[in-house]
Amino acid sequence: MRSRFTAAIVVASFALAPVALLAVDGKKAMYVGGTVAGMKEKAEGPFDTMNPEHLVFRGKNSPELRVPYAAITELEYGQKAGRRVGMAIMISPLALFSKKRNHFLTVTWKDDAGKEQAAVFELGKDIVRTSVKVLETRSGKDVQYQDDDARKALGGGKGK
Repeated sequence: MRSRFTAAIVVASFALAPVALLAVDGKKAMYVGGTVAGMKEKAEGPFDTMNPEHLVFRGKNSPELRVPYAAITELEYGQKAGRRVGMAIMISPLALFSKKRNHFLTVTWKDDAGKEQAAVFELGKDIVRTSVKVLETRSGKDVQYQDDDARKALGGGKGK
């Protein structure tokens, strides 16, 4: 009986390890930083590109951010890849051999007063491609890639 319980714990640990190691939910975004007044760093929430006029971000315990697509002046995408370490070693030694990619999108725009604003978001892996493509299309701005790895990840041909 005890060995079954131990086996169940080990199996559950391997199954849940990838989920526990994600920094941001795959279908959400996290505000990393920028010039948005009142927005809390590391606020996670929906990154809504469905509105035809505005990008809308609703970070937990932060004010709603609405960025008109027409006001966007620049889009920049980059990645940070790192080894999964720390608690992961105890949960799954296989985590040492996998890489985790963080997807960062910087949106720069002019506010109603004509002042330049910027917000850096970490996007969940499930919304990266769609969000970047929608922002490019609706804003009319080409995304600038921080490096060739970022360009390859999104299949980009244009940009910096």
